[in-house]
Amino acid sequence: MDIPIDAEVRCADGPCGRSTYVVINPLTQSVTHLVVREQDPLHTERLVPINMVVRSTSDQITLRCTGEQLAKEDPFTETEFIRSDVPEYVTDRWMMMWPYVTPRETKATYLHKSKQVPPGELAMRRGARVEATDGHVGRVDEFLADPGTGHITHLILREGHLWGQKDVSIPISEIDRIGEGVVHLKLDKESIDALPTIPVQREWE
Repeated sequence: MDIPIDAEVRCADGPCGRSTYVVINPLTQSVTHLVVREQDPLHTERLVPINMVVRSTSDQITLRCTGEQLAKEDPFTETEFIRSDVPEYVTDRWMMMWPYVTPRETKATYLHKSKQVPPGELAMRRGARVEATDGHVGRVDEFLADPGTGHITHLILREGHLWGQKDVSIPISEIDRIGEGVVHLKLDKESIDALPTIPVQREWE
């Protein structure tokens, strides 16, 4: 099963958004959730359990739920309003040349947004850096997963890597660790170049 990022997502009753992240458990090396950005005016992102996916190709994901049911899933991004304790200072327009300012009594309010990733798991998006033992080699384009278990078997570098048009399929066993926005490999560049390419059937091909 191909796990695409930035792909169309369809609910049981029609198009409902696009995929923005996959959430991975680095210990079991499995996909646990998909993040879907809804088509509503606010473009709300929802955290969707992977067992709600009934079909997945390289450019489209189909969910078993309706759009209304999707809207009830937990938000992926939480917004907090934070009041600053530091007073703002203003100057009188007639005293711009004077070295005096006075504090405003009102305090500034700031927006803080944080990703709601389940404990012990990581959110991975398309374009995350891939690092070999001897340097940068490319960026994540796709994941391949076993449809029976949901376990990731390979990550695929399709574009923007050192080997031109060649699809580079890296076995999950050769991943050393997955950090926030970066995948570290156990292999060097020469070893990656020698890896066989796994044919992947994409809908538009």
